[in-house]
Amino acid sequence: MSKCLSIVIAGALLASAVMARADNFGFVAVNGVAFELDGQPYNFVGANLWQGMNLGVVGPDGNRARLSRELDRLQAAGITNLRILAGSEGPDTEPYRAVPSLQTAPGVYNPAVFGGLDHLLDEMNQRDMRAVMVLNNFWHWSGGMAQYVQWDIGGSIPYPGDWNAFQNYSAQFYTNAQCQTWFRDHIDEVVGRVNTVNGEAYKDDPTIFAWELANEPRRFPADWIDDTAAYIKSLDPNHLVTTGFEGETGAETWLAGWEDRTFVETHNGEKIDYATTHIWPENWGWYNPTDPTTYAAAEAQALAYFQTHEQEALNILAKPVVLEEFGLARDGWTGPDHHDPAAPTSHRDAFYAAMFDAVYASASSGGSAAGDNFWAWGGEGRPGDPVPQWIGDPPHETPGWYSVYDTDASTLAAISSHASAMRDLIIPEPGALGLIGLGMLGFIRRRR
Repeated sequence: MSKCLSIVIAGALLASAVMARADNFGFVAVNGVAFELDGQPYNFVGANLWQGMNLGVVGPDGNRARLSRELDRLQAAGITNLRILAGSEGPDTEPYRAVPSLQTAPGVYNPAVFGGLDHLLDEMNQRDMRAVMVLNNFWHWSGGMAQYVQWDIGGSIPYPGDWNAFQNYSAQFYTNAQCQTWFRDHIDEVVGRVNTVNGEAYKDDPTIFAWELANEPRRFPADWIDDTAAYIKSLDPNHLVTTGFEGETGAETWLAGWEDRTFVETHNGEKIDYATTHIWPENWGWYNPTDPTTYAAAEAQALAYFQTHEQEALNILAKPVVLEEFGLARDGWTGPDHHDPAAPTSHRDAFYAAMFDAVYASASSGGSAAGDNFWAWGGEGRPGDPVPQWIGDPPHETPGWYSVYDTDASTLAAISSHASAMRDLIIPEPGALGLIGLGMLGFIRRRR
């Protein structure tokens, strides 16, 4: 039998075996401290594109043509995972908000915004990307927990400024029975939705990588994480569930005491499939972009913070960990405004490279790190655009702070290099399956 014919037969047998596999073929699973896809190791390099749902809205509130261009750019850079909002709350008259919101009042949804989410997921599917679906937010910039509380008790949300007052207000969400009912109704609505573009039920769509309970939940009671995760699993056993937790935040002064549970305690529940951590050197007081001498120590602290959580995930939790938020401002000592898109990115590039190297070192040596999402993709958006919140910086923050733009060539080169290295860890040698078999596997994976 010729070698070519053997490859064809091997590919056909592989395709037959794949088609006969369990119903959850194509869903990412967890195997020990690694992700797995269709029986093969799987990891990813990703970005935060929290604004993707809104970019997908038809009309002046969104920009579908731009969304397509942004997804093409990210795909070309090797990005295969996007962390996106799958919940935002109104009313849209509140300050510092990503508007229009998805849920304008309890149980009332804006069909245009839901359509934007449908469109985003369909476009991602066409590019072999997967979505982390963030269902809530401890912070105010998408409505989030504080808006649930305000819906029930009325009055005014104590927007930061006073971060402690805001956190106390937002944390009422966890023990407010009405808020919890509304949030579970929202989970029902999103998990049970059928995509209006392609007819795929969200709970059956492998484009969705995971459900995330909230962006950076804080001050939660001990049982909220596990109970909410179990509820999601009762509706959808196909997808992974994670927390959105930062880990033990790195500052020892004004951030101290924010978390009710440790990194291990937050992620050790049986319904939490993998752990998350975030790293913010400037926000946590380690780095000052106007003082370049602070960078080296900040990088060392960031690496130590990551490695602590990676080791806890490996040796205590025995689960994968994803570094799902990390960012650094543009160089600040070259001019008065380090948020200017024209400012250089030498320290950001160095920081990205350090974080990428740490994730790769773990992933390539049997460690627990299995993916990362930089914060955040701004793409072709710029500060001063008519809808400036559709860059990477949320609407309450200075536009340009952490956005990666389409013209940031050196940053994009670092991202692409990392994506290539991570991809090389999981793509089998062509002889193992046959080139045709690999091609058929990709075709089957994308079939709907």
